[in-house]
Amino acid sequence: MEVESRLKTALDESRLLILGAQVLFGFQFEAVFQERFSDISEASRLIHSAGLVLMLISISLLIAPSLFHQIIFQGESRPEAIATATMLAGASLLPLTVGLGISAFVTFEFLFGRMTGGAVGLSFTAIGLGFLYGLGFALKRNRKKQMPETSNKTSLKSKIEQMLTEARVIIPGGQALLGFQLVATLTKAFGELPALFKYIHCAGLCAVALAVVLLMTPAAVHRLAFDGEDDPEFFKIGSRLVIAASIPLAIGISSDVAVVFFKTTHDTAIALSAGAAALVALLGFWLVYPAWHRVQFRTRRANPV
Repeated sequence: MEVESRLKTALDESRLLILGAQVLFGFQFEAVFQERFSDISEASRLIHSAGLVLMLISISLLIAPSLFHQIIFQGESRPEAIATATMLAGASLLPLTVGLGISAFVTFEFLFGRMTGGAVGLSFTAIGLGFLYGLGFALKRNRKKQMPETSNKTSLKSKIEQMLTEARVIIPGGQALLGFQLVATLTKAFGELPALFKYIHCAGLCAVALAVVLLMTPAAVHRLAFDGEDDPEFFKIGSRLVIAASIPLAIGISSDVAVVFFKTTHDTAIALSAGAAALVALLGFWLVYPAWHRVQFRTRRANPV
């Protein structure tokens, strides 16, 4: 199978995985604004925060291949891009399954007690690991015996298709978070937040809304400005918009990490530190690292050993 075909498949698979991750991330965000969240035990609230962090890690790993492909490889289909997407997708499954188990634990612990919650949470995690990792490794084929991958210059048509797919990979998380952010402002729990965290939440809401608009723009521009025709100028515009959208998306996610941590710990310093750490980690992983890697990649190509 050609490299660009395999890369398109890898992006589609990341898109499928992120749909499940976004639902869990949304639950963990929205749960802290529910009236009975304060009734769960302090330990469960802290575990809930840990689950939020795990889902944040999973989502960041699933979004990263799209940004790496545009920043490091400038939309070119390369075996290294496939290897990166495969590695990051595989790594995302561990925090995803553990986060699923944590969500199940918090829910069932509140309903039926800690023993039942622990049993259900561990069961969810074990089943998830068994299917997502166990079945995959059990059926893993020896690719050394297969034909080597062909890596030719990527056509403009493939670049545009992959760029639009990458926008579709990233946008579900932003759309879901934007919906939860809007609903949260109408809850009683939001009204009880200190003014600082209300402003942080509203700033995050605006940032996510901007990210969603930026991610929708390539499709609109392609249809309205270029009549759906493949054009190098459109690819440059679309690629830059997809990359740019990661900045307000990171700001929006980080702002609500701060709000969730305040709701679970009632400590302003911890909440602000968690939000700042999330922002630095997301921007560093999504933008700074691939930009540095791009420089290294160009250097190796210009000066082969």
